[in-house]
Amino acid sequence: MWKAIIIDDEPYAREIVKEYLGKHPDITVAGEYADGFSGLKAINEIEPHLVFLDIQMPKLTGFEMLELMDRKPAIIFTTAYDQYAIKAFEENAVDYLLKPFAEDRFDEAVRKAIRILESGTGEAQVEKLGRHLDEKPEILNRIVVRTRSGIKVIPVDQIMCLEAEDDYVMIHLETEKYLKQKTMKYFESHLDQVRFLRVHRSFIVKIDSIRKIEPYEKSAGLLVMSDGRQIPVSRAGLSRLKEVLDI
Repeated sequence: MWKAIIIDDEPYAREIVKEYLGKHPDITVAGEYADGFSGLKAINEIEPHLVFLDIQMPKLTGFEMLELMDRKPAIIFTTAYDQYAIKAFEENAVDYLLKPFAEDRFDEAVRKAIRILESGTGEAQVEKLGRHLDEKPEILNRIVVRTRSGIKVIPVDQIMCLEAEDDYVMIHLETEKYLKQKTMKYFESHLDQVRFLRVHRSFIVKIDSIRKIEPYEKSAGLLVMSDGRQIPVSRAGLSRLKEVLDI
């Protein structure tokens, strides 16, 4: 028997999935959730084999949930998302249901999910999708991180700078900081380059938080940020900064 949960903010959509699953006796519904926070908690506690996951939800999107899952069950997306994203699912062997979906299409997705579960390749496929999403050239407007007390959603407007920390990146706000398991390359390509600039191999800064540039013997320069933080600038970073600031 396979355990499934449904995560969707639309009650009618959850009812449809439950109704269609009623004809699949090898799958039991272990829970349904209306937002990403409660859904993520359920995934980590219930450990379902299969998740029916909406993408566009309040609090956390389906894509943000992928980043935060401790374990990665087989996932069937239930979405009204654009065709470009759907093509990405197809290329990465992760199934989707485009709302409104018919029962025969639902049955096809479930059969595929069961084959994936039986083969034991579900987690690998979800990780492959996560890597694919990291490579998409979408600009971030917020970042989700896991903390000791739960999940923090950080609007990029609050970020002062980002600092490389081995296999992680430290996200510095004015009075707080959070660790995220991503690369500097990821943030360099996904933050708005009009507002954020990589000035050193270990630092990306928000341009309008720079207060002044000072000479510094150990590097090409030193940035003084609005909160007093000092950040080294490489020669290449200083050149890019001068070009952006037109100085």
